[in-house]
Amino acid sequence: MIIYALKYFVRALIVSSLALLSGCTSLGYYAQAAQGQLSLLYKAKPINEWLSDSLVNESLKTKLKRVQEIRDFAVSELGLPDNSSYKNYADLKRPFVVWNVVATPEFSLVPEQWCFPVAGCVDYRGYYDKDAALNFAEDLRKKGLDVRVTGVPAYSTLGWFNDPVLSTFIHYPEPEVARLIFHELAHQVAYAAGDSPFNESFATAVEEVGLSRWLDARGDDTMRDGYRIYKDRRNEFMALLNKYRLQLETAYQQPISDDEKRQRKSELMLSIQTDYSVLKQTWGGYSGYDRWFNEPVSNAHFALIATYNDLVPEFKALMAEQKTLPAFYKAVKVLAESDAYTRRQMLERHKPVVHQSAVKSESNNTAASQ
Repeated sequence: MIIYALKYFVRALIVSSLALLSGCTSLGYYAQAAQGQLSLLYKAKPINEWLSDSLVNESLKTKLKRVQEIRDFAVSELGLPDNSSYKNYADLKRPFVVWNVVATPEFSLVPEQWCFPVAGCVDYRGYYDKDAALNFAEDLRKKGLDVRVTGVPAYSTLGWFNDPVLSTFIHYPEPEVARLIFHELAHQVAYAAGDSPFNESFATAVEEVGLSRWLDARGDDTMRDGYRIYKDRRNEFMALLNKYRLQLETAYQQPISDDEKRQRKSELMLSIQTDYSVLKQTWGGYSGYDRWFNEPVSNAHFALIATYNDLVPEFKALMAEQKTLPAFYKAVKVLAESDAYTRRQMLERHKPVVHQSAVKSESNNTAASQ
């Protein structure tokens, strides 16, 4: 999935100081963020130290050496920041670095927002402790919101700290590790405070181009074939989510009673699980997306899909126009520094045109499959 989505805790000491000016609830939240970030940095040590440690198993050493190659590639071939991020490694001894809480109203897919110093407003709230995330989620549910808690393997501090490689993702398949590192480093290139769709779609565009180049340069046939299968499944799963996202949005806009909307919502949440089971059969039972259904499906499950994907075509068109990655990054930085309205207007100019023939062909293919 693309739900790697996560991020934006800033320099812990600054946050701690600002927290002193906040209310009790904010103080507690900022304190756990500061403590979590500092703990992360305390556990991280240079990858070369891990490689020279005789007690570290060879499997981990092999993966860490490959990360070093990925990191060098990010600088030399993708023009991503040449700093100390992803040159240290931390073993967290837990499955995720943070747990993000996403919430939406009962009849909307627009996520609630929380605002923080420097990072601006984001569409989730992150916790380093799972129980704390679950408790916050329960408070939101009591207010009538749809809520999802999801584990996150990595996040970016936007260059405020040297982000380490983590045990939460080091054992992923190599293409996934490369994709994740490219994505997170892209956040250090350009960042528009309070505009999650802009930030995440930009990073997604960079990760996709970066991974394609990495596989061409460093991958073998087995790796490329494996990633092609993964990507095909991911695209099919995303198509399933987008199908139901559109149906839910349509249902909520209808001039019907809340009870009728509630009934339609319930039907769609059940239907997507049935369709997913059918999709899994075409994959030979592959269960890589089962975690998406670990909690009862709600609006919150669909809230961030657009955030990571909807502007990617525009960014890729801008990339093609600029011809080189350095020129592309420069253009994106200009967009990031613009006001939100101007930013969208400028991106809109790069929105790919869907030709009528393509629409007709897609319509025919859809009809043939029904």
